[in-house]
Amino acid sequence: MPKMKTNPGAKKRFSLTGTGKIKRKHAYKSHILTKKSKKRKRNLTAFGEVHSADQKNIKQLLAMK
Repeated sequence: MPKMKTNPGAKKRFSLTGTGKIKRKHAYKSHILTKKSKKRKRNLTAFGEVHSADQKNIKQLLAMK
């Protein structure tokens, strides 16, 4: 059976932590920032963690077991 290929879009958007969790960036931080408060923009800067329901699919896109 051939090797699994990593999905290039997923490769750009997700990264693994040392414990094997998947990190993601928050949405709504790219444009139309003038109407958003400083607090809201600051909180969107932090990395989030992928929900457990989505982890299996994302690991498959990243060609992990």
